[in-house]
Amino acid sequence: MLEVQKLFRQRFNCPPVHVVQAPGRLELLGNHTDYNEGLVLSLAIDRYLWIAASPRKDGRIEIVSSAFAEGEKFWLDDFSKNPSNPWADYVKGALAQLRQRGVNFSGFTAAIHSTIPAGAGMGSSAALLVATVLAVRRLYPFTLIESGLTTPPSRDKKGELPSLGQTEKLELAKLCHAAETRFVGLNCGLLDYTSSLFGKAYHAMEIDCRLLTIQLVPMIGEIAIVVCNSGVNHELTGSAYNQLRQNCEAAARILGAKSLRSVEAKDLAAKKARLSERQYQCAYHVVGEIQRVVFGERALRDANFAQFGHYMFQSHESSRDFFKNSSPELDLLVELARTHPACLGARLTGGGFGGATINLVSRLETEDFMKSVAERYKRKTARRIEPMLCQIVDGAS
Repeated sequence: MLEVQKLFRQRFNCPPVHVVQAPGRLELLGNHTDYNEGLVLSLAIDRYLWIAASPRKDGRIEIVSSAFAEGEKFWLDDFSKNPSNPWADYVKGALAQLRQRGVNFSGFTAAIHSTIPAGAGMGSSAALLVATVLAVRRLYPFTLIESGLTTPPSRDKKGELPSLGQTEKLELAKLCHAAETRFVGLNCGLLDYTSSLFGKAYHAMEIDCRLLTIQLVPMIGEIAIVVCNSGVNHELTGSAYNQLRQNCEAAARILGAKSLRSVEAKDLAAKKARLSERQYQCAYHVVGEIQRVVFGERALRDANFAQFGHYMFQSHESSRDFFKNSSPELDLLVELARTHPACLGARLTGGGFGGATINLVSRLETEDFMKSVAERYKRKTARRIEPMLCQIVDGAS
């Protein structure tokens, strides 16, 4: 938080009025099941994106980021994209969605700082969207529910707003999703924003993407979560991601289902001939992945981490062999993890096509695991990586 406050002072010569933070996320199990109305297990982690902001009255918005040399300036009546600063599209997309929902706000200045690795599949873009919406809420209070705007929240004696309720969090997640799909152009699901908003320390979230419900599942024991960033950034906008979704939705239509959530494994096998090979592969992965989340949730509630790790390995194999959204680097990281005695499970996390793996590791051997994987990965690829030990934290605030 100190870094973003320092950045704001440097760029705008005054302290910010408000600071908000949104955590990154890790998809624990449930790869590409969210837009198929499936189930996902996810975590909010202690890598954050912060926005420091102050209001202004001239209708001008000025944003700067510690990650980019050039800032962005625009007016309230012009949210058009600037090809020179594509990172600002996320801010503009969120603001455009707020406007469409009737939220009134004026100009502001804002500084952005993040410790979420970009391109690693850890929810950096979602955190930016969530933080943008929360920053506007701090500056110009509003309450958004399913039916629209209602009475704005009042500040307490310290000038703070009440915490977001469950309904409000869900509506903000939908708003962020609309911003990324309609403005930025990535046809993704609700997972990332929901995870960033609903996170709970020491708990996984089981997100039902059809019913839009969240169940908390304890993750307490002698385990640790380690992320290994392959060093290969994934670029999902305009990539094979949208093609994967198209294959999944086409398979569901051909099978006569609203989504792949409604397809049972036995029905998929019986009707395989109706699908193209690629449609079948995508459907096979998603249907199996939803089942793995169901079984994985039970294993977590029983604190059976060895069994849960087995489902993680299965998930990666399915992503690699059927969904085909892995990469040689991700496959190597999973195999290196598998051969270490401390590793209970490993798989790619996020959209795939690069990014990172998530590893479930025995806590007492975490340091040795991280060192071993980094050294062996460097020998194999000449890439230097720094595995990250991640804590499970509360959601955005």
